[in-house]
Amino acid sequence: MEKDIFTERRRMLADMILNNELYVPMKAKEIAILLDIPKGQRGELQEVLDSLVSDGTIGVSKKGKYMKPENVALTGIFESTGKGFGFVVIPDREDDIFVKANDTMNAFYHDKVKVVITSEKTKGKRAEGRIIAVLGHEIVNVVGTFQKNRTYGFVIPDNMKINCDIFVPQECINGAVDGSKVVAQITDYGSCNKNPQGRITEVLGHINDPGVDIMSVIRAYDLPVEFPDSVKKALEDIPDTVKEEDKNGRVDLRNVQMVTIDGEDAKDLDDAVSISKEGPVYHLGVHIADVSHYVTEGSALDKEALKRGTSVYLVDRVIPMIPHKLSNGICSLNEGEDRLALSCLMDIDEKGNIVGHRICETLINVNRRMSYTSVKKILADEDAEEIMKYKELVPMFHMMEEAASLLRKKRFARGSVDFDFPESKIILDKDGHPTDIKPYDRNVATKIIEDFMLAANETVAEDYFWQDMPFLYRTHENPDPEKMRKLATFINNFGYTLRLNDDMRPKEIQKLLSDIEGSDAENLISRLTLRSMKKAKYTTECVGHFGLAAKYYCHFTSPIRRYPDLQIHRIIKENMHGGLSGKRREHFSGILPDVAVSTSATERRAADAERDTDKLKMAEYMEQFVGETFEGVISGVTAWGVYVELPNTIEGMVSVNNMRGFYTFDEEHYEMVSELGNKTYKLGQKVKVVVAGTDKISRTIDFVFEEDM
Repeated sequence: MEKDIFTERRRMLADMILNNELYVPMKAKEIAILLDIPKGQRGELQEVLDSLVSDGTIGVSKKGKYMKPENVALTGIFESTGKGFGFVVIPDREDDIFVKANDTMNAFYHDKVKVVITSEKTKGKRAEGRIIAVLGHEIVNVVGTFQKNRTYGFVIPDNMKINCDIFVPQECINGAVDGSKVVAQITDYGSCNKNPQGRITEVLGHINDPGVDIMSVIRAYDLPVEFPDSVKKALEDIPDTVKEEDKNGRVDLRNVQMVTIDGEDAKDLDDAVSISKEGPVYHLGVHIADVSHYVTEGSALDKEALKRGTSVYLVDRVIPMIPHKLSNGICSLNEGEDRLALSCLMDIDEKGNIVGHRICETLINVNRRMSYTSVKKILADEDAEEIMKYKELVPMFHMMEEAASLLRKKRFARGSVDFDFPESKIILDKDGHPTDIKPYDRNVATKIIEDFMLAANETVAEDYFWQDMPFLYRTHENPDPEKMRKLATFINNFGYTLRLNDDMRPKEIQKLLSDIEGSDAENLISRLTLRSMKKAKYTTECVGHFGLAAKYYCHFTSPIRRYPDLQIHRIIKENMHGGLSGKRREHFSGILPDVAVSTSATERRAADAERDTDKLKMAEYMEQFVGETFEGVISGVTAWGVYVELPNTIEGMVSVNNMRGFYTFDEEHYEMVSELGNKTYKLGQKVKVVVAGTDKISRTIDFVFEEDM
């Protein structure tokens, strides 16, 4: 009987609030007074209100005022999971909102939704919510494997976060056969009792055909491969060599000895370096391809470059931001060819200070196209054959090593943080199958170029900050204080400390990494520290780069492959030619915020696609080793399993279901602890694992601990 009364009260109160009969928003006390509820019964009223909030029927503000749910709803993007539940990501909110499977309102992956919080965040538990409206669908096309039935078919999505198949009627199959990799356009997003429906718009090939796996990733991320006709037509006006009239008015540096230093397989060479010395002062030149001379604002080339935002470097191909005629041709600083450049000429003293600089339009001609491998052989290996081959350049390389070392020491002295986790180098055969995977070699040559590019980026950013120009900066905000507190608490268990204050300094992070260097906990603490940091992005405000301990930083050095670099080149060049008028300042101030947002988004898209193709090839590579044992290091611990990274950079997971005995996840210590407490698995621990299986579709590798076999 009491339950019926409680249910009736819930219904009545909900109706009154939703129909504005209580003149909401109102606090619980105000509602009690209005309804003439005695003080002794107000606890029951609170129970009713709490139950209405918990199921999302009504909403409550942070100040405790009850109202219609839509009035306190937050707008965000729904990230579904394969198990039905999901998370709503809210812009500028640190933590996501957890949504149970029966509270998703059948929202599709990446839908824009309205969500009301039904349970606030507590220690060890996320905030929970309920979706009350789907505002729009971001995902229109789904890539997957087609399964044919007699009169219809289904597309099983490659994206494991989409937890339902796409129904395809007979008339929409478009020639796909069982096992085809396809692109399906969603025509109906379905309901709780009905799968989404779609039509096949493209058949990529059979699941086992060479190249189809990578093309599936390309289509899934909607990466533009072909350039539109308007861009192809614009290329007709681009010369193959620099015109004589374009050389006029530039600083002629063709007699200055300079080189490009890149990977052996690089084709878009957008930076060259030169160096000389007068007394104690080094004269460093960083010369960047003048892409903006050919890709002019508002042109078809420019619009397409902005749309792409960045070049995408997949494991078997590059999807360029600008066409190859530019990126590998007139804009590439090819050996022995006259090229237009935007140069940052810097004077560096014996302490690594940049004591003077000049940014100018130049005409250059690169002496030699060098590789990282060759320069390493000369400087680190002292290879006699390589030294003889490039004997006229060897003194310059030694001078570069000296100057880079000074810049690096200066940067580290101020607190620059260097997470030296190895990247993967994946070697493929002619059919795209992986033959070897190993850590990418970061050597003396790669560090020289890194140091020089950082110096140029900082110098340009500081120059234009003080000129008070509309500009695009590369920003890395200070870490979240709460995450830093958690990190400090955790590392205290290992005898390390992290000094916390309101204004977190990069030097504190650097000191921590220095303290743990060589210790058993190094891998563990380094990874947790990196995860505690925020992601870098593009902004119009110069708020500094925490990781580099830099007050001023931008991306200036790669206009062939990054749109922000191209954008600021335009501002720099226009400023050189008479300065920015009031109208032009307004123009750039108006467009730059959108450019910052869009290029940050395309950068993330490219990084995700690159990571997915790497994982795909890693899973394919490990197929041949099923049943074999490897030594690795625990790189992640979660409630559902333990991640293990092998020396060749490949990572797989040991599922908690495949661990002998019963284990629970200790979130505070990042450990998996056995029921009896006699066995733990923690970050950074060395273990032996057996390859249990691989899955190219889900891009996963399953391990089992050797001791559990």
